[in-house]
Amino acid sequence: MSAIDGLPPLREVIAQHGLAAKKSLGQNFLLDLNLTARIARIPGDLSGASVLEVGPGPGGLTRGLLSEGAGKVLAIEKDARCLPALAEVAAAWPGRLQVIEGDALEIDPLEHLGPPIHVVANLPYNVGTELLVRWLTPAVWPPYWSSLTLMFQKEVAERIVAQPGGKAYGRLAILAQWRCDVRIALRLPPEAFTPPPKVSSAVVHFRPRDEPLYPADAGVLSHVVAMAFNQRRKMLRAALKGLGGDVEALLAEAGLLPTERAEQVPISGFAALARAVAARPSS
Repeated sequence: MSAIDGLPPLREVIAQHGLAAKKSLGQNFLLDLNLTARIARIPGDLSGASVLEVGPGPGGLTRGLLSEGAGKVLAIEKDARCLPALAEVAAAWPGRLQVIEGDALEIDPLEHLGPPIHVVANLPYNVGTELLVRWLTPAVWPPYWSSLTLMFQKEVAERIVAQPGGKAYGRLAILAQWRCDVRIALRLPPEAFTPPPKVSSAVVHFRPRDEPLYPADAGVLSHVVAMAFNQRRKMLRAALKGLGGDVEALLAEAGLLPTERAEQVPISGFAALARAVAARPSS
């Protein structure tokens, strides 16, 4: 990879700029440029495409995205120490990399990129889940992004792809799978990173569906699912008391047993329950 862009290996970049990863920023740098290139290829052909990258750090994945043909990469980086290294990447790829210093939770990428946009990121561990929920719950669907290719801790990745019946299955799985085709595309051991985290990691690829898997109001579905899993050890008739009214009648209308627990209910069941809730006469 360094031969392609003429830039030095990432270990040299980190040493030159004093970029020791900060735990407070959830940083774990991926230094193997062969791995970053593999991740950059997961979304498919990036030729001329716009890419949003969150937390580029010293720019390893950024270099992979540019070498795979991305037309423009918008890289949002909170750590000012990384900006000189990213400036060197921008100089090697004139006009194709825009770096913004700031918090990805506070920046609207549509002010800088036009859709379709691929989001590709080795997400900082401390904001990864919050960013994902935001990307999965926009006001309008289909979303502005064409795909998400995101690295998480292994446990979070397994929660995203989990099926009913297991402890990993919960709100994150339902939000993701209701609106997207989701798969784990790559698994990475701790030693792939500097510093090595205590857990393994995995890259999850999301492709948005034109329409959700089952009809339901997104807000009602999210509310029902959150309520059910907030007390996941309880039976549905108890966990969903907060819905008010005749909860058992709602469950029957949705084809669910009041003695079931949230982790036993498939996405179709939650969607049916959301429709039943939305159809109730307002008091």
